[in-house]
Amino acid sequence: MTALPDPRTVFETTGTDLDAARAMFEEAYGASGFLPERSERDFGYRFRSVGDATMSFRSTRYDARMVGEVASPDEFVVTWVGEGGGVVDVGRDEVALAPGRPVVFPNERPFRFDLADVRQNLVQIDRVFLERVAAEVHGTEPGTLVLDHAVPPGAEAVRAWNAQVQDAARIVLGSAPVSVLALAETARRTALALLSTFPHHVVARRFPIPTGASGRVRAAVEYMQAVAHTPITTTDVAEHVGLSVRGLQQAFQRQIGVAPNAVLRGIRLDRVRDELRAGSPAETTVASVAVQWGFAHLGRFSAAYARRFGEYPRDTLHS
Repeated sequence: MTALPDPRTVFETTGTDLDAARAMFEEAYGASGFLPERSERDFGYRFRSVGDATMSFRSTRYDARMVGEVASPDEFVVTWVGEGGGVVDVGRDEVALAPGRPVVFPNERPFRFDLADVRQNLVQIDRVFLERVAAEVHGTEPGTLVLDHAVPPGAEAVRAWNAQVQDAARIVLGSAPVSVLALAETARRTALALLSTFPHHVVARRFPIPTGASGRVRAAVEYMQAVAHTPITTTDVAEHVGLSVRGLQQAFQRQIGVAPNAVLRGIRLDRVRDELRAGSPAETTVASVAVQWGFAHLGRFSAAYARRFGEYPRDTLHS
C-alpha cells in the first residue's frame, strides 16, 4: 500500500549574513523597513517553519536588534519568546515581549516592532479558518475577527494555551507521519484555544469581501466595514493600512478592479438600505438616514441608490 505524502511543508534557513537575514525576514513576515542592527553578540540567525496552509509553527533565532513594520492581514499570529525581548506595536498600543508571555500580533493594520537577541516561537493560523471557527463558537455568520492584542491573557488562560501548543507541537513538529485529518483536528483545537485565550469580537460582514481582495486591500475593506458610520475618507483608509492614497487606489484596481471610494460608498449604501428596510415611514425619513451615512447631496444619493438596488430609497422605506 502506497503511503500518502506528508501534508506538512518544512522550510528552514540559517546564516550569518546580515543582508541575507533582512531579505529573508522581510519575505517571511511581510515586513517593510526592516533595519537590522548588530548587538554585542556575534551575529547569526535561524528561521524554521513547519505546517500547512491552515496552521504552522515557526521558530526564530536572531542575534541582533531588528526594527521594522509588519502587516499580516491574512493570518493571525501568536508569539512568545524564550530569550530576549522587545516591543510590539511601537508608538501605539505597545506590548512588551517577555519570556513566558504569549502575545497576539495586531491584525487589522500594520504595526511596528523593535526586538533584540530573541529566541522566538510563533503559531500562525489562517485568517479565514479562524474566522469560521469563531463564527461557530459564537453562533453567528463568519465576520471580521478582531483580537485585542493589548489586553494580557490571564494566568489560567496562558496555562491552557501552553498546554494546547505543546500537544499541537508534538503532532506538527513530530517525526512521525501525519495525516491531513490529524493536522486539521490539531488546527481546530489550537484555534479554539486561541479564541479562549485572547479577548476578541466579531464584526458582522454585511458587505462581502470582494473576490480577489487580499493583504492590505482586504484589511482596507474590513476597516471600511467597521467604521463606515464615521466620516472617514480614503485618505484615512490608506493611512490605516500603511499605504499612500495612490498606492491604495492602485492596489484596489489591481486586485478587484474597483476604486476604494466606490467600495466605501457601496458599504454605506448597503447600511442605508438595511436601516430603511427596518424602519417605518412614520418614524424614519430617507433624508435623515442618508445624512447619517454621509450622503449630503440627496439627489445624487437617490440616483446612486436606485442604480445599486433597482428602486428608489423611498420605495424601500414604504415597502
